[in-house]
Amino acid sequence: MTEQTPVLRLENIVKTFPGVRALDGVSFTVLPGEVHALMGENGAGKSTLMNVLGGIYQPDEGQIIVSEQPAVMTSPLEAKARGIMFIHQELSLAEELSVAENVYLGELPKKRFGLVDWDTLYARTDAILERLKVGFDARTRVGDLSIANQQMVEIARALTVDAKAVIFDEPTASLTDAEKVVLFEVIADLQRDGVGIIYISHRMEEIFKITDRISVLRDGSYRGTLHTRDTDEEAVTQLMIGRKLDLSRSESTHELGDVALEVRGLSCGHLFEDVSFHVRRGEVLGFYGLVGAGRTEIAETLFGLRDPSAGTILLDGQEIRIHSPVDAIERGISLVPEDRKGQGLVLGMNCRDNMTLPQVSDLTAGPFVSDGAEVAIFDQYRDKLDIRTPGWRQLVGNLSGGNQQKIVIGKWLSMHPNVLIVDEPTRGIDVGSKSEIHNLIRELAAQGYAVIVISSEMPEVLRVSDRIVAMYSGRVMRTFTSDDVTEDNLIQAISGLGDGAAA
Repeated sequence: MTEQTPVLRLENIVKTFPGVRALDGVSFTVLPGEVHALMGENGAGKSTLMNVLGGIYQPDEGQIIVSEQPAVMTSPLEAKARGIMFIHQELSLAEELSVAENVYLGELPKKRFGLVDWDTLYARTDAILERLKVGFDARTRVGDLSIANQQMVEIARALTVDAKAVIFDEPTASLTDAEKVVLFEVIADLQRDGVGIIYISHRMEEIFKITDRISVLRDGSYRGTLHTRDTDEEAVTQLMIGRKLDLSRSESTHELGDVALEVRGLSCGHLFEDVSFHVRRGEVLGFYGLVGAGRTEIAETLFGLRDPSAGTILLDGQEIRIHSPVDAIERGISLVPEDRKGQGLVLGMNCRDNMTLPQVSDLTAGPFVSDGAEVAIFDQYRDKLDIRTPGWRQLVGNLSGGNQQKIVIGKWLSMHPNVLIVDEPTRGIDVGSKSEIHNLIRELAAQGYAVIVISSEMPEVLRVSDRIVAMYSGRVMRTFTSDDVTEDNLIQAISGLGDGAAA
């Protein structure tokens, strides 16, 4: 493979934004038929480099070479015309259009007089969807699909052209295990066709499963390339963050307090039924289960986004009723949502205003909001969470995914909640930031917070939780302590095979 001519080369790419040198002479190559991982912490420059390749940004210096021909990517359409396909982490679909129209957007097959050839459009799209083994057809409205299926529509776009290189940016973030298998089969097919794959992911198990080489960026600079078969997770992590990372679980050394939140027989239609649990001050209670188990829906009900059909919620032993997020916030219940962009942030606002949005009314000086108080809160949690931004005036929409997530977490921590619910706390976040957030969650518990963590990653829920609620099909199958949980009995429980012991 090392003697092959690269399908793609980026040479000494430099890109500067106001106050930030995002890329500092980065070089990167992709060989035909290889899966080349691009890794680095959030803010390391991965997305910027791929946006240069995809025609979204133009480099200040450097050169892009496709199949040994210099190329100037003036737009995403130019990149696509040269065989470079970009499957974005954040969905970029038109929800009101059909799957077929989204897959071939800008390239709809035409008949005479410029009319759309709908039969050809649907036939081509259905052939691609059959290859992806999805359960919807070309005529389906994209807005009616789940997030996971919308991600499959994004992937389908890459199969419409004779691609030379395909960039996958966190492609499995919204996919089920079965959909991941299909994705990896598609990637293997592309490899056999000689297509070069650039694979961006923070999930180490995927990196070591499907990639051939791993290139690492740190602080906008190239740090090296490793052959996957010759390295391990520790070496890659150290190259990414410049230090060794302690991934061991820190055992609780503090005593647990009183029960902060208790739920008895909570139900919400067909989403979940007869759910009971409690979380004490100083405790991290983890929720683990497959997609559709009802974990997120429970969090949304506790935060007032859904109305329960039965059951009781008690806070500090007193029954409460929560009809809206305002009710939840007033009672000290905060939710860091799974969808940070859609539910956790206002992307057009700056970092400071996002951080202090829920408490603006408490930060007034006369008729005006106190800028000094807002900046002080932002500065405190920027330092605490290591949020990487040139300053509070930076628009949140311009931050990396990991730094956006830290803004959401900081927003609720600054409210000093009684109960903090964190849904997928490290989704799309690099391994270094993951460790920081895991440690932060444990520190919050040590400070007396009652924390509920919902995660789809078993290592994460095992690492941070004192107890784990295993759910299957809307029901609590079993509640484990950190002493009696194992990977095997946890998998059995979330697969509906547990012994059904009371929570």
